[in-house]
Amino acid sequence: MRTVSIKLLDELTAKAKISPRRRAHFLFHEASDLVQRMVNAMEPGTYIQPHKHEHPDKIEAFAILRGKAACLQFDEAGELTNVHLLEENGPELAVDIPPRTYHTFISLQSGTALFEIVQGPYDPQSHKNLAPWAPSEAQVGDYVKILEDKVRRWQKH
Repeated sequence: MRTVSIKLLDELTAKAKISPRRRAHFLFHEASDLVQRMVNAMEPGTYIQPHKHEHPDKIEAFAILRGKAACLQFDEAGELTNVHLLEENGPELAVDIPPRTYHTFISLQSGTALFEIVQGPYDPQSHKNLAPWAPSEAQVGDYVKILEDKVRRWQKH
């Protein structure tokens, strides 16, 4: 058996802090496994281009292990439709994302780590359908700050 330990979270957080992408992960699976399982450490400022899983349809689930992250849901036009705040001591601890749902995560606290489960096997050609209305990682610019601002406004209403 393998476990998620504080030591693993600390190591991943240290890697995420020095990574240009501001995140690091640890895989519990092989690419061919039917269930993909991993720990994702994310630092504020990281950017995951909004995406959905379809063709093939895949369910994806995340549970907070440490810190605070926002899961943002979008419609087909890129309008924000929902925000789930996952906090280790908060009212929401996990989110189950159905297939064909545009989503992304932003880290709201240093040291944030999530446990992710997604249907496999992993195929880089079909794993994610990137949102055409969102910038790529290479062209992100101020988009993360715009998303963070949307989360702050969402929390107020």
